[in-house]
This record gives sequence, C-alpha cells and structure tokens, in this order.
Amino acid sequence: MKKTPLLHGELSHLVATLGHGDLVVIADAGLPVPPGTRCIDLALTRGVPSFEQVLDAVLSEMQVERADYAAEMLTHSPHFETVLHRRLGDAALHSIAHDALKQRSGTARAIVRTGECSSYANVILYAGVVF
Repeated sequence: MKKTPLLHGELSHLVATLGHGDLVVIADAGLPVPPGTRCIDLALTRGVPSFEQVLDAVLSEMQVERADYAAEMLTHSPHFETVLHRRLGDAALHSIAHDALKQRSGTARAIVRTGECSSYANVILYAGVVF
C-alpha cells in the first residue's frame, strides 16, 4: 500500500510518468475534453470530489513549475484564485482567457475531471523537476 496521499492508480501513474513541461489539467465537471485528450474522470456527484480535494491530492506527488488559470475565475469564483495562490504561490500563477485555457487543455497529457460545479474552477499545471 502506498504511503503518500494519492491512491488513485491511474492518476498516480500519470504523475509518475510526467516529464518536464508536461501539462495536467484539474477541471470542473463542465470543462469540455477535446477529442483525443485523455480524461481521468473522478466526478461522482455534484461537488464530489471537489476541485480542492483533487488539487491537493495531485500536488502531494506532482512537482509543479507553474500554473495557468482562467482570468474569469477572478470575478466568478474568486475563492479558487485564493486557493491557487495559497497552494502554488504568486510567482508560479498566470491568468489567461478561459478560451485560451480550453484550447491549451488539448495539449495536456490528461484532464482530471472533478465533481466541482463552480464556474471556472480549472487549472493547468506544468510539471517541474525535483532536481
């Protein structure tokens, strides 16, 4: 049995196989998944698991170099911007237009779909290195 918090096998495998600069999207339940992009669907019911729960689990194992989030988050779901700043720090965060986030998500290694039903609760995580 693993000692780290992340127990989901497919998600743990994804993190273990990331290379420097690879993208992982933590998404709300409504973010479209572009054709051909891997989706790890964790959504069970509305709000389960939450954006924060999934983000925390992924961050327990993933080295993040930087992250992008939709600028629209600031007006529609400001709580999540605070969450991102608290977990990732100010220097690593960049806001981009939601349409750009959706387009960029098509280049991700995977989109991790949560049960989150709050508007614009999405983040693109760029894999860093631990050395």
